[in-house]
Amino acid sequence: MPRIIHFEIPSSNPVRASEFYKKAFGWKIKQWGKEQYWMVTTGKDSEPGINGGIMPKKDLKTTVNTLGVASVDKALKKILAAGGKALRPKIAIPTMGWIAYCADPDGNAFGIMEMDNKAH
Repeated sequence: MPRIIHFEIPSSNPVRASEFYKKAFGWKIKQWGKEQYWMVTTGKDSEPGINGGIMPKKDLKTTVNTLGVASVDKALKKILAAGGKALRPKIAIPTMGWIAYCADPDGNAFGIMEMDNKAH
């Protein structure tokens, strides 16, 4: 059963947002290489909760939860058959996996991610 494994916060100023979350909650935030993406660690792995990311605000305008799935392609078929829609096609996140963004029938955005360290 897919579970939420990651969140993403879109921001018009990711550096400012990173500083806010560091100061407000003590989160550890670090830019991911040269990408315009900041990895967020919200606590110890031994405690309940998930980690996430901060990214520039583009077509995603609100916080997005990402669910872990065994296959993005199979999950997309189920989402479409259930009345959802694809917002962004499947793309590779090198060395991490595959991700696609979707919406439920009410327009709520969410991501689906298939872990695959060979993705490129």
